[in-house]
Amino acid sequence: MPQHVMGDKPFLSLPKHLLTNASSATDSGCDTPPSSRASPASLRSAHSPLGSSSQPLFEPQVGKRRSQTAREVQYMSAGPKNTLCGWRAFTPKCLQVFNTPKGFLFFLCAASFLQGMTVNGFINTVITSIEQRFDLHSYQSGLIASSYDIAACLCLTFVSYFGGNGHKPRWLGWGVLVLGIGSLVFALPHFTAGRYEVEMDEGVGVGTGACLANGSHVECMDSGLSSYRLVFMLGQLLHGVGATPLYTLGVTYLDENVKSNYSPIYIAIFYTAAILGPAAGYLIGGAMLNIYTEVSQRTDLTTDSPLWVGAWWIGFVGAGITAFLIAIPILGYPRQLPGSQRYIVMRAAEKQQLKDHSHRTVSNPAFGKTVRDLPLSIWLLLRNPTFILLCLAGATEATLIAGMSTFGPKFFEAQFSLSASEAATLFGYLVVPAGGGGTLLGGFLVNRFKLRGSGIIRFCLFCTLTSLLAFFVFLTHCPNMPMAGVTTSYVGSPLPEGHLDLKAACNAIYCCQEEHYSPLCGSDGTMYYSPCYAGCPAGAETGPSGQKIYRGCSCILQNVSSGLGNATAGKCTSTCQRKPLLLALVFVVIIFTFLSSIPALTATLRCVCDQQRSFALGIQWIVVRTLGSIPGPIAFGWVIDKACLLWQDQCGHQGSCFVYRNEAMSRYMLIAGLTFKVLGFLFFVTAYFLYKSPSVSSDGLETSLPSQSSASDNPTEQLQSNV
Repeated sequence: MPQHVMGDKPFLSLPKHLLTNASSATDSGCDTPPSSRASPASLRSAHSPLGSSSQPLFEPQVGKRRSQTAREVQYMSAGPKNTLCGWRAFTPKCLQVFNTPKGFLFFLCAASFLQGMTVNGFINTVITSIEQRFDLHSYQSGLIASSYDIAACLCLTFVSYFGGNGHKPRWLGWGVLVLGIGSLVFALPHFTAGRYEVEMDEGVGVGTGACLANGSHVECMDSGLSSYRLVFMLGQLLHGVGATPLYTLGVTYLDENVKSNYSPIYIAIFYTAAILGPAAGYLIGGAMLNIYTEVSQRTDLTTDSPLWVGAWWIGFVGAGITAFLIAIPILGYPRQLPGSQRYIVMRAAEKQQLKDHSHRTVSNPAFGKTVRDLPLSIWLLLRNPTFILLCLAGATEATLIAGMSTFGPKFFEAQFSLSASEAATLFGYLVVPAGGGGTLLGGFLVNRFKLRGSGIIRFCLFCTLTSLLAFFVFLTHCPNMPMAGVTTSYVGSPLPEGHLDLKAACNAIYCCQEEHYSPLCGSDGTMYYSPCYAGCPAGAETGPSGQKIYRGCSCILQNVSSGLGNATAGKCTSTCQRKPLLLALVFVVIIFTFLSSIPALTATLRCVCDQQRSFALGIQWIVVRTLGSIPGPIAFGWVIDKACLLWQDQCGHQGSCFVYRNEAMSRYMLIAGLTFKVLGFLFFVTAYFLYKSPSVSSDGLETSLPSQSSASDNPTEQLQSNV
């Protein structure tokens, strides 16, 4: 593309806002050649004075200078050398159709959708399967999940600081490539660990005679497969490194290349794609788990068997290949999109106008190019109280989002007596419209009502207060279904809390083992630990819906008058009347939590200087992950474990929880939720009172820009009179 030159040197690649004395500019030899000056005639004859990023915005005319004491605003063209879309010299015209903000948004949404589907969808879906396949404990799988956020925290400062001043699309493209490599590494253990083979134990859960000595002991052996957790952690670390540019550089690149009024809409669409990704991950990952992990091998196992392992690895292989396809077009985008310079002046009025020496330092285009400027950049952000408070408010919201997304299905499973797949499906149906709709609606409302600065923070206050009030829904709960030997005795009388008594006269002749947890619902309305503990004889029929039906169970026969004593595999259906209320108010909590996410992000972008926005988002993500995303699941998991009533016994070690006390679970969720919501509300309130309104109106500055019909004879004087 043709370049505007000053002498024999091209203009700088970044826009410069120079506040200079007219006469001093002349004395210092900064005059432009006559051929490169922007005359009024050239401005009026141009199709659009701001239509190309390579055209000068404003140039002062030498013949109409003010006095030496007068100061003028001089906007000089600093467009990039090349705004064409392509790879090095290969820039075909057909690709320029995509060289727009909407085109870049499409590929960025595809990348965020893939990241959300892989990290927040596939990982959460298959974590139980890889625990079974590779003999992992819960704390080991938790460490695998946390490796993503750990890597992101370690890389955020470096990526946001240097990437913010570099070629953002290239950073984004290489990040997506690393994300794809991480997915392939995560699937690698399936191909190197050998075939998954299990021995069927036909006698599990039932018995017909006295316990034999050789059948009452379960041998515990270490297969050595648990060492593959290091490979999974490496894959998650690569996921974290690759996803780091997406939510820092991707957001700022969008904000730099669209009108400030449209920026919340673009960012909201981007984040909505990231939220819809996990929903697709749950659906696709769940479907893959219905396929046996050894796809070429037949097995007698069914999906209901605790020994079943699904094809957990297929999703990661597909995600790795797709990441490479998405990275290629992102790498072809230019440093700045065509026409992006028109938004530089408009954004300047919406940021915080810092009038001290530090702001003049940050306004220097050379600031932030070297690591020597890093301490000053951090210090400037630490001195911005609004930014710090928004970071802390974001951390409290992230704690709730991370905790609820991890343990929300488990809460539904316990409260409504659902299976794990049913609970995950119900939670997904709730989160997708509430989370995705809330994120998109938040960006739309900011744009619709032209919210700026303090108005955005006030909107976040309203959302936080509404979700805080809705959290009181956890004052109610659904009662536990009666379970023989756990919550009630085998004759129907309640058991003291925490007192486990699975043995009874009706199952004394059977060799029952606590390791074999397989709940079933008796015709007496009581749940039983397993067919063996229910006194069911060997053999089960298959009902019309495919469920196993046990007949003649001795422990059920003593509680029913019909004399059938039947039981169906699975949990008893809950008859809780509070289910609609719980679902409705949990929906309100989710939608209003996500409703404030984009406005809070927009407020962050508007309260820092232009050149610090990428770095500010990086620091914010570090705070959010360190204080929110990483400890959130741990905190919620700890309080939920306090409500456990029946623990799994893994060779003498405590495993996962089988049965929770619903009342205690709701109470602990209420305490944790209110704590973080109140903290978030206080942070937003303080940020609202400490925020300083910009000194110049964005709309007034926008109207000061010349157009084809209203450009004055001297654009410099027109800008001076309006600013």
